[in-house]
Amino acid sequence: MDNMAPNLRHLRAFCLVAAHQSISRASEEVFLSQPAITQAIAKIELALGVELFTRRTDGVFITDAGRLFLVRATRAQEFIQAGIVEARRIAQVKSGDGFENLGHLVTGVQLRALIAIANTGNFSLAAKRVGISQPSLYRAARDLERLSGMAFFRKSGQGIELTPAAEACARHAKLAFAELTQGYMEIAEYKGIDSGRIVIGTMPLARTYILPTAINRILDARPGVKISVIDGRYEDLLHGLRYSEIDILIGALRNPPPIDDVVEETMLEDELALIVRAGHPLTHKKKITIDELAAYPWITPREGSPTRIKFEELFSRRQCSAPESQIEASSLVLIRGLLLESDRITILSAHQTRHEREQGLLVQIPFDLGNTRRPIGLTTRQDWHPTKTQAEFVEALRSVGRSLA
Repeated sequence: MDNMAPNLRHLRAFCLVAAHQSISRASEEVFLSQPAITQAIAKIELALGVELFTRRTDGVFITDAGRLFLVRATRAQEFIQAGIVEARRIAQVKSGDGFENLGHLVTGVQLRALIAIANTGNFSLAAKRVGISQPSLYRAARDLERLSGMAFFRKSGQGIELTPAAEACARHAKLAFAELTQGYMEIAEYKGIDSGRIVIGTMPLARTYILPTAINRILDARPGVKISVIDGRYEDLLHGLRYSEIDILIGALRNPPPIDDVVEETMLEDELALIVRAGHPLTHKKKITIDELAAYPWITPREGSPTRIKFEELFSRRQCSAPESQIEASSLVLIRGLLLESDRITILSAHQTRHEREQGLLVQIPFDLGNTRRPIGLTTRQDWHPTKTQAEFVEALRSVGRSLA
């Protein structure tokens, strides 16, 4: 089974057979013949490598593996339907415009085409990504637009862009396909195969100790699991999380979250500190003034970040001009190199420089920054339903967080 373009009608048939414990009753609702439904379920079973139903004279009864996959197949269909509802609301589609039962008519290929166009902004590139001819992709995209009764595509200076309604539909389609991928991984776990994958979005605060320690713990327990770590700006990582390209986001929390479809969980609280190299002139002083801090060159976080705001407040609240020499950087490797080879100062999480301070390379200088405590933790999608492996990894993160707290 192609997890990026599943046969949605077959999935719906599977769910109906499970609900009714009858192929004949499912046939009446999905408009497929009984032999076609039997064949569809056989294809899904072959792809998953498990039996989904036990056939008896009094009906068909779902197996344990079938129950696992049923949860994912049901949730996938709910995501697709939710995307259609939201798209119709955004486009202000009136009742009677387009097909009311679009969720039963849309195909996996059409949704896959929609996602590819969203990602590439070009029909030719989208066709290559999907692996079909451009005319086939174009036809699938336009069929989806015709069935929905909504405008999905418009030309822009960069190529083809999705309308807001299409964006809503594409995001939910991604969530649906991600849900099915979760289902494939759970079936593999059920068969005793550690073939799961965890995609983690990480901000600087988690990279030093929390994340490496948790990754080592989960790989000790499940060596076959694939881990993918994505670094980036909070806004980019949040987008990846909401579009199911990332499973978990770890780092400084925004508190409250910037959007209501994600949830945050605090693991520990962290404080900022002023960090310099060992032997820096300020390390010999017992009391440091704000003017002395301003006289040195600085390495600052990027503009708009929470730590940058704290840096700016450090001087503005004391009515002191900010340092003239500033390098804006977020890479800890670069910051460490700059600090070790100069008299620069930076404002960082004390936790981020833990290893360097233990090795005697960097030093925290004594200066009261006031209340700089901020929550560090996890951000996940509100509707996220982790696999067993992913849940174990989340618990490993919590355990590491508790040890630091």
